Amino acid sequence: MNKLNIFASNEDGHKPDKSLITAILILLFFGLVALFSASSVIAYQDFGKTYHYVGRQLLFVLFSLGLFFLVSKINYLWWKKFASFFLFFSIFLLILVFVPGLKSDYGTAHSWINVFGLSLQPSELVKLSFLIYLSTWMEAKKAHVGSLSGGVLPFIFILGLISFLMISQPDMGTLFIIISSSIASFFVGGGKMTHIFAAGFLGIVLIYLMVSFGSSYQSERFACLKDPSYSSQDKCYQINQALIAVGSGGLFGRGLGESRQKFMYLPEVWGDAIFPVIAEELGFVFSSLLIFLYLFIFWRGLLIAKNSPNLYSGALATGIITWLAVQTFLNIGGMINLIPMTGVPLPLISSGGSSILSSLLALGILINISKYTKEYGQRR
Repeated sequence: MNKLNIFASNEDGHKPDKSLITAILILLFFGLVALFSASSVIAYQDFGKTYHYVGRQLLFVLFSLGLFFLVSKINYLWWKKFASFFLFFSIFLLILVFVPGLKSDYGTAHSWINVFGLSLQPSELVKLSFLIYLSTWMEAKKAHVGSLSGGVLPFIFILGLISFLMISQPDMGTLFIIISSSIASFFVGGGKMTHIFAAGFLGIVLIYLMVSFGSSYQSERFACLKDPSYSSQDKCYQINQALIAVGSGGLFGRGLGESRQKFMYLPEVWGDAIFPVIAEELGFVFSSLLIFLYLFIFWRGLLIAKNSPNLYSGALATGIITWLAVQTFLNIGGMINLIPMTGVPLPLISSGGSSILSSLLALGILINISKYTKEYGQRR
């Protein structure tokens, strides 16, 4: 392509991945239905109307969907021009969460800022901006990515800076997503497995030290993973209520809208704890279908990454799909006590404007990359 057009024409590539677009739209629609059912009780108690959370989420979804389709038309190479700006602006936003008057605390975390009365979570933007920067940087330095001084150390430096800001909030769940997606992208971009394993080992040691000597909040989550009954009415209350919801759903559930746990028993039913309500109301069979829908999206994303036309698009697509896959695993795994709870939202379903915006922006870029895949478009 000799000349880069911002908006790609039909002649620039083949048709985008329509099956991926369809799966995304189905998941969004299901998410709105599930959110209305899960949040109706708490919404009525706090705001006097059952549709408060779903009404707000619908606005977020419509706005983000508009950007999703717009971004899917923008040539994916265009984002390379602003890679450095996106990264430094996102880091600047991460710093703002510590500024009095702008920061907005939620529980024990300081991960939000108030912008004109709206809450924004900068870490959600970092998920995408860092991947764009990393993919752009690796393509420019592809001959040195596998070296220690030219590839690994600069990568660790920037990732370490972001990690420091995230740990200070603290937001360990989002940090784990950023680390996982960036390492996957780094590997596709030419990083050596020995360096990646070394970085992973250091990460495990860091997490161990944080759990052992850091805040009691982090260590308590690991304690709840080991034995949810040790503080069932306090520290492990949410996971116990989540397990009750999942277990009482049976094969086919109580029925849509018939959850009992959403009646002020299970906290955060509109956010990170929405999956247990889905499992309670729709049961094991339909919850499994939801997971298979996620798996289908991840599979299509991996096909796009595998058949991408260049290093930049392959690394970016890999990072995006790893981010969404890891976040889904962290949410559902935490809610069924397979791993410690992290408080991350369920992608495209949980309430939250920052999360839905960043996810659909990333998926819009992925859809655009799908127009330029090699052979894959002809086989589809």
